Amino acid sequence: MSSISLPLLTLRSSPSIPFPSIINLSRPFSTSLSSNTFHHSQLLVSSSTTSNQAVTETTSNSIINVQNDDALDTTLFIIRTKNRIGLLQIITRVFKVLGLRIEKAIVEFEGEFFVNKFYVSDSNGKKIEKVEYLEKIQKALVEAMDGDDGGGGPPSVAVSGRGVVVRKGGLKAKAEKMFGLMDGFLKNDSVSLQKDILDHVEFTVARSRFNFDDFEAYQALAHSVRDRLIERWHDTHQYFKKKDPKRIYFLSLEFLMGRSLTNSVINLGIQDQYADALTQLGFDFEILAEQEGDAALGNGGLARFAACQMDSLATLDYPAWGYGLRYQYGLFRQIIVDGFQHEQPDFWLNFGNPWEIERVHVSYPVKFYGTVEEEVLNGKKCKIWIPGESVEAVAYDNPIPGYGTRNAINLRLWAAKPSDQYDMESYTTGDYINAIVNRQKAETISNVLYPDDRSYQGKELRLKQQYFFVSASLQDIIRRFKDLHKNFDEFPEKIALQINDTHPSISIAEVMRVLVDEEHLDWSKAWGIACRIFSVTIHAVQPEGLEKIPVDLLGSVLPRHLEIIYEINFRLMEELKKSFDQDYDRLSRMSIIEEGAVKSIRMANLSLACCHTVNGVSRVHLETLKTRVFKDFYELWPLKFQCKTNGVTQRRWIVVSNPSLCSIISKWLGTEAWIRNVDLIAGLREYAKDPDLHTEWKNMKKVNKMRLAEYIETLTSVKVSLDAMFDVQIKRIHEYKRQLLNILGIIHRYDCIKNMDESDKRRVVPRVCIIGGKAAPGYEVAKKIIKLCHAVADKVNSDPDIGDLLKVVFIPDYNVSVAELVIPGSDLSQHLSTAGHEASGTGCMKFLMNGCLLLATADGSAVEIAEEIGEPNMFLFGAKVDEVPALREKGTTLKGSLQFARVVRMVRDGYFGFKDYFKSLCDTVEDGGDFYLLGHDFASYLEAQAAADRAFVDQEKWTQMSILSTAGSGKFSSDRTIEEYAEQSWGIEPCKCPF
Repeated sequence: MSSISLPLLTLRSSPSIPFPSIINLSRPFSTSLSSNTFHHSQLLVSSSTTSNQAVTETTSNSIINVQNDDALDTTLFIIRTKNRIGLLQIITRVFKVLGLRIEKAIVEFEGEFFVNKFYVSDSNGKKIEKVEYLEKIQKALVEAMDGDDGGGGPPSVAVSGRGVVVRKGGLKAKAEKMFGLMDGFLKNDSVSLQKDILDHVEFTVARSRFNFDDFEAYQALAHSVRDRLIERWHDTHQYFKKKDPKRIYFLSLEFLMGRSLTNSVINLGIQDQYADALTQLGFDFEILAEQEGDAALGNGGLARFAACQMDSLATLDYPAWGYGLRYQYGLFRQIIVDGFQHEQPDFWLNFGNPWEIERVHVSYPVKFYGTVEEEVLNGKKCKIWIPGESVEAVAYDNPIPGYGTRNAINLRLWAAKPSDQYDMESYTTGDYINAIVNRQKAETISNVLYPDDRSYQGKELRLKQQYFFVSASLQDIIRRFKDLHKNFDEFPEKIALQINDTHPSISIAEVMRVLVDEEHLDWSKAWGIACRIFSVTIHAVQPEGLEKIPVDLLGSVLPRHLEIIYEINFRLMEELKKSFDQDYDRLSRMSIIEEGAVKSIRMANLSLACCHTVNGVSRVHLETLKTRVFKDFYELWPLKFQCKTNGVTQRRWIVVSNPSLCSIISKWLGTEAWIRNVDLIAGLREYAKDPDLHTEWKNMKKVNKMRLAEYIETLTSVKVSLDAMFDVQIKRIHEYKRQLLNILGIIHRYDCIKNMDESDKRRVVPRVCIIGGKAAPGYEVAKKIIKLCHAVADKVNSDPDIGDLLKVVFIPDYNVSVAELVIPGSDLSQHLSTAGHEASGTGCMKFLMNGCLLLATADGSAVEIAEEIGEPNMFLFGAKVDEVPALREKGTTLKGSLQFARVVRMVRDGYFGFKDYFKSLCDTVEDGGDFYLLGHDFASYLEAQAAADRAFVDQEKWTQMSILSTAGSGKFSSDRTIEEYAEQSWGIEPCKCPF
């Protein structure tokens, strides 16, 4: 019989989770923990002194003595220890969890020590006599008493345990109250949930429980769920602190989290209970879930990838933290007026965010500008940065629950606030205007996601954002490390830092500044530590897409960091000369400093110089990094470069967004274990031809298409046929993603149908072509693509000759929540990037999981998807990666097909209106300007579309291909990605919180 580990302050009873009992009971331990399982019939407080013989001594000098006197019908546990807050709670919880009864408890005092006597029996009221059981109880008490309280703030902040905070003088009077206030986990039965929700209506939302609307009900519901998240969240981090494992810290400027409610209750395993509780209160869970806004703190795949990684880290029990920025305004809201995109601020915090916890006591100063001076300390020259400006970084914590585990990790986002020092100086001198200006200036740092960096001010704000979140995060990380460790030699054994793209790369210079300037390590030792803790994932594909910071700007905002980067570069160049001697061209390419009209810092080169691992996000992407983007670095350090193909979480993209599909998979696999171990989903392959599964699969798809059709009609007033193929392309609007190719294909389809006779029209596969995505505010070509889509839609949808054979829909303000509706209802998904331009493409993975067939180029992860599901089960087209450079060299001699020339001419001649407006758009694909090879790939694209039509006509074949797509999606789970990072890059192990 094995013993159980009982960490400090995690000892609570849960009605839904059984605890193993180490006591030899005549009946099983009751998980309901009735009042008979734990009670105190007497509680006496005495002032006499007692001397006890030690049986066990803890590391905190506590002494535990166990006595089984024949005169007693109970077992006596005598614990002598120093008085500290929450200790009685800890000890009694140990007995409670083990299913023991405290018949009597006596608390006595000896100076700063107190003696606790507990008269304990088993659940049958008998004394505990077996020696091995007594030893295990003592061991559990020792582990609990020697634990740590896991505080979450800086050292100056006192953080107490749960329960009543008892001062020494008031312990006697409050002892009974402490016992009375000890409780278990929050209950999840309908009545308890209803009470919690109504309490939050009245006391959190401050509305009458007899008069509140859907939004207020959502707010109360969210706070109720958050209460349960916090329980797990506290316990997890207290356990992490006790076990002190190596932790991964994930640094990302973007986290595209989407909505949290449904994902949270599913991961907590209490969705049905909440749905039932709300039904009895007269509310519908789905309607309340729609009240939640999206947390759009990012743009595109990089940001959504970061969110999926957090979900997988929590589910797989890894000790992890995420760090980012709490933007006041998320990615802009897209408004379409007469077919033109307009941007409006995303006031996502206007109605509050019930999922975050503001940590006003967790704040750090972040410094900018100023000068660097040299001082002599202990006979050694040191650099001192004298900042010219300081702002405060205040923490906002967001619990991230894992699925099928008690672990809940933390996403800590930083908000900028003015420094109290400067505020007080302004107020003291009566300069209120200056105080307000300082506040606005400070808060600007975390105001806007993606400030326009075409101006100097925009570049400066972007740099300040990057350093602000990096500095605050590293201060937090180092403070947590120093709580438990005194020697920085242990830093690489306890800390791993993951840089999500090059935006947080300034963290390398910041770590060096802290270690050298503040911790006074010599340079070589500090650099050795930095090189062991950092790894980076590159998401860029083209060299021109890599981030560069002007030297003058960096020297102004962060003068000490510029000096450090120059020193890193000097040592790098000296090292490279040993390998490449006088190859100055190569040295110039590998230098962190780029010479030119504007002298710049290459942040990617800084990352490559330091990081022990450089990760590509697909096999195609890694080859691009090795052979083109970082060819020189790869030849020098080939072992640094690794492939970690991106993934998405099946919990968000199947369980949350497509519950009908989730039920079908669980039914046919005979288990829900695939939700945590997604490799099991491959078991669907053996049923791919089963007619019963086909029937269920088609019904599921039809229901999802009905939901999407209703949404489209509500949003755009376009009524679509459910018998049509729903053909979808939803992603950020960009030339390389080639939404223009899709639109030109739609025009070709429209032109063909328009010129058919009625008998031919009857053989046409009807299509609903759905496009969605946002164009960057300053990206005019992308905005013209959106306008062309609307112009084509207006023409096609109003043409009586076309009817339901073709509909074109643009979905405005595309975000995560819209994707959760669109993806399950899609039949065909298009991924059209010019080969070699998409790093990974996590969008196609989400469609794949939902059984949507893919029409794609051999780019990014599509190549690996084809290997998993087989090329016959998707529609590939277009030039290959290795063919693209040669095709571009042909320039004006490269001609597109006649069909391509015709559809471009229709746009150029004003067939869809706005002739002058679309002229420049047509110029990008004609007369040698077709950089993204739309003309070359057009004929191949039409062939792939025709193959999709033929497959759709045979519904049995189509359904089989759909099932095989879902069955082959297991490799593309973020769970697999995280396990590879943990093993190959970070060197971390799971740390599962017990119970």
